[in-house]
Amino acid sequence: MEKYITALKVVPHCKPEVVKLWNVLEDLQEAVSDGHPNSVIEFVGLEDGVSLMVNEEGKLIGLEPNRRLGGDILVGTFYVVADGPDGELTSLNVDQLQKYADYFVEPAEGIEQEEVERTMQTLFFSW
Repeated sequence: MEKYITALKVVPHCKPEVVKLWNVLEDLQEAVSDGHPNSVIEFVGLEDGVSLMVNEEGKLIGLEPNRRLGGDILVGTFYVVADGPDGELTSLNVDQLQKYADYFVEPAEGIEQEEVERTMQTLFFSW
C-alpha cells in the first residue's frame, strides 16, 4: 500500500489541483469532510481503476454544490483517485491526472439547493 497517493482535488468554484494524500482512513475522511467531523467516505466508480472519493452524507448535510456528473450533482470537495487490483487506493498516473483535470476544469455555477435535492435517492429494501 502506498503511504501517500497522488490524487486530483476538486473544490467548489475552483479548478482541480494535484495533491498528495496521506493514505490512512482518518486523513482521507478529513479530506472529504469540508469541516464536518466524522465524515463517511463513499467511492463512486468513473471507469476501471478510477473512482471519485466523496463525502457520503454531503447532500444530506448541505455541502456546497460542486460539479455536474451525468444526471447527478457532486457536492463538497471531492477527489479523483486510482484503485489498485486489490481494492487499495493508489496514485493516479500522469494521463489520468490530465484527463480528469480537463474533465472537471469548469466549475458548475448556479446550482440551486432544490436541484441538489432532486438528485438525492433513498432506497428501501424489504426482507
